[in-house]
Amino acid sequence: MLNWRDPQNPIAGGAERVSVAYLGELARRGHEIYWFAYSFPGGKSEEVINGINYVRAGGKGTSVLEARKWYRRQKRFDLVIDQHHGIPWYAPWWCKTNCIAYIHEVLGPIWNSFYPWPTSVLGRWQERWTHWFYRNVTTWVPSESTRKALLAHGVRDVKAIPNGCDTVPLPSLEPKKLDLPLRLIAVSRIAPNKRVDHAVQAVPLLLRAGVAVHLTVVGGGDSLEPLK
Repeated sequence: MLNWRDPQNPIAGGAERVSVAYLGELARRGHEIYWFAYSFPGGKSEEVINGINYVRAGGKGTSVLEARKWYRRQKRFDLVIDQHHGIPWYAPWWCKTNCIAYIHEVLGPIWNSFYPWPTSVLGRWQERWTHWFYRNVTTWVPSESTRKALLAHGVRDVKAIPNGCDTVPLPSLEPKKLDLPLRLIAVSRIAPNKRVDHAVQAVPLLLRAGVAVHLTVVGGGDSLEPLK
């Protein structure tokens, strides 16, 4: 699997959590699994964790070239999973084996959260062009909404497989009396697209409406200091 990050990356998120569950199960069944990702400070170039071989090299500007160089030195793979978040690996055109795309979400307006104009516009254009370029590549997504978005962008074969959950839900919750101040919590990676700032901005709105509240924010990330 080709993916920007791996679970050991300090800024790994939900996509990595889901991916490691899938690949970990394949490893448990006896398959030989490799995960190629960007390098990061302190990360080993190669290591094996729970049966998954992690390989790290390059960054956003060089990782595709590094992946191709590493890939050519390996035995032929049976399947390559090209997982991309806005920017692809173009693996269907150089891996010379079975290849599928794995897309967690269509970024669309999320480009505007991370980049100013005109970079955001170029990012959105590039993503849509990429989907058209991948139109004949079988694509795997976790939700029906993402499937519909990709079909609208011209991708022809999209399979939605809902994410699993390894947390056992409580069978029921006892009724809870709401006492003031209300205790609110936001749990998230602190990044622009997570909109944690909206939760913070909601607090004074509630206070002005006469509702006593206290918000706790749990998480870390590049936007933590600006949020403070």
